[in-house]
Amino acid sequence: MSFEHLDSPKLKRFQRKVTLLSAAGTFLDGFDLTVIAVAMPLILSQWDITPGIQALITSSAVIGSLIGALWLGNLTDKFGRKAMYVVDLMAFVVFAALTAFAQAPWELILFRFLLGIGIGADYPISATLVSEFSSTKSRGKHSTSLGAMWFVGAVTAYLIGILLVPVGPSAWRYMLLVGAVFALIVFFFRVTLPESPRWLASRGREKEAEEIMLKITGQKVIIPADSTPKTKVSHLFSKTLFKRTFFVCGFWFCYAVAYYGISMYTPTILKPFTNGSQMMVYMGSGTVSLLGLLGAIVGMNLVERIGRRPLIITSFIGLSIALIILALNPSPTFAFLVILFSLAVLFANMGGGILNFVYPTELFPTSIRASASGLATGFSRIGSIMGILVFPNLIAAWGSSKALWFFAVISLLGLTVSALLAPETKGKKLEELNNDLTSNFNSSTNGENHGKMA
Repeated sequence: MSFEHLDSPKLKRFQRKVTLLSAAGTFLDGFDLTVIAVAMPLILSQWDITPGIQALITSSAVIGSLIGALWLGNLTDKFGRKAMYVVDLMAFVVFAALTAFAQAPWELILFRFLLGIGIGADYPISATLVSEFSSTKSRGKHSTSLGAMWFVGAVTAYLIGILLVPVGPSAWRYMLLVGAVFALIVFFFRVTLPESPRWLASRGREKEAEEIMLKITGQKVIIPADSTPKTKVSHLFSKTLFKRTFFVCGFWFCYAVAYYGISMYTPTILKPFTNGSQMMVYMGSGTVSLLGLLGAIVGMNLVERIGRRPLIITSFIGLSIALIILALNPSPTFAFLVILFSLAVLFANMGGGILNFVYPTELFPTSIRASASGLATGFSRIGSIMGILVFPNLIAAWGSSKALWFFAVISLLGLTVSALLAPETKGKKLEELNNDLTSNFNSSTNGENHGKMA
């Protein structure tokens, strides 16, 4: 394929636009998934709900995102990046608005679930589009910026919460409505972006791909027909690709269990240490989110310097140490919890929290790139649900400090997976990575066929 022109410095402005609008989607993901934790204390003061219903309200969007990632990630490979890129934003607008007007817990659970479908879809769609438009040298930084913007959204959720607390018990409705307003703004800008020429070429639509390349580069580019065999979604579990599939699903699962289990309950964990001050709860939780954002920014600036592999291994080492120290202290103070939780999410987000937007889009061919990213996102949602649903039960059974051992073990598992399987993709073109995979896959397939014939 002839996509070398995408490495031209002249395209930096256009590539920043693609990245910004894609990052706006992950900003919304971070905001909408975090704002429910901010709103929950106010919801509990208005509605008399059981712990089980509370867990469903908290996890419904994450459950929806599991379906959205698996279902719409695959559709993105079939029908195009742009089509799904715009459609999923409508889910943000409509269902975020409906959550603000929910009149009963079941309505809030339903609308948050439907909102989650759009959230889950945006991960593979945005990450894939950014990787396919970015230059080789800046692909890692552009892709990790999506992860960084997730945490900007999370911090914004706490800031909005602090600003709206004076409104009173109904402030939670306005918090949820803000997400719909943000999404509507992003929607109008997203419709201006073109389809990915790499996707068009992979579907045999070379002329359309050439027209888009001409439009964005100003130069006529001849894109030859793609003669490589099309990779199927089922190939993700083939002998050639399985290690990569296991790696991206495994490290993202481990990260999600630890991060969501902690972050979604940070306000709840801190509340007993604040003498009833809701503002202190938000300030402490916001500090943790802010340090998480700092970790993502640090990782974003290191990914093209030290590489993907050292970054993700360091990330899990730091997360594991912080969680072990937390678990070893049975009588923590408010300051201790804020500092250690902050360090935990700083290290987590420095690697696992941003490389989840990089590795799944770099390690798989164009024809199944979004599907692979969607599958990995789906496993991360399983991890998120596990972290959200298991943590309160572990606290009830064991207490907070002992419950944190569960997350420490999961983090160590993520470290093991990364140390054994994480490849280095820094500085390689997507086509270079794809050709390696295709040749390996073809040779293994031919070998199997010869074996059967023999």
